[in-house]
Amino acid sequence: MRFAFVKFTAAAALTLAAFSAKPASAQNPDVQKIVQQMDAAAAKFQSATADLRWDNYERVVRETTTQTGIIYFQKKGNATDMGAVIQKPAKKVVAYSAGVLKMYEPNIDQLTLLSAGKNQSQYESFLTLGFGGSGTDLEKQWVITPQGTETIDGVQTAKLDLVSKQEGVKNMFTHVIIWIDLARGVSLKQQFFTPSNDQKISFYTNIKVNGRVDTKPFEIKTTSKTAVKRP
Repeated sequence: MRFAFVKFTAAAALTLAAFSAKPASAQNPDVQKIVQQMDAAAAKFQSATADLRWDNYERVVRETTTQTGIIYFQKKGNATDMGAVIQKPAKKVVAYSAGVLKMYEPNIDQLTLLSAGKNQSQYESFLTLGFGGSGTDLEKQWVITPQGTETIDGVQTAKLDLVSKQEGVKNMFTHVIIWIDLARGVSLKQQFFTPSNDQKISFYTNIKVNGRVDTKPFEIKTTSKTAVKRP
């Protein structure tokens, strides 16, 4: 099964809807310092745009497929909107706002809709992982293990290993590693590991924080002939 972005977000939505967050347990001083830095960055974060590359590795066939495009995140009150345009190998437009995830595939003229429902906050914390989210919220959903620092594209990042506190999420991803710029509150790299040893690696470059976001390239345009799916 292709480990594409829309599949992992769809699976996340369905799984997160079935579980509520567990209380955070006591963490070590290093984690608390990181949480505080992320909280400070989140308080200043309003938006981010970036170029993206998603490498999806399937262990069974030992094959990596790559998707490239652009992405944005923008705070709207206490919520966060997200949009992505996959430009290669096939165009897809992904948009998230007000608890609804949309994915449009122009080549087959199909729109897929998913609703986060009452679990919107958990859903958003997953979709916007490492982009403007607070450390306090991250700590509620994940067991955080610091793995030191690493420089990526000239930026010093904190490397964090995350294990979900929700069994349903762990059935999808045994753990996630993120490389986060604590000063700006943005992720430069993310690596997702599945129980079947598939991997999804996300790279974010040309990141611009708190600038004006032109959302027109991310608009989904459908017609009366567009097929609509609601899994």
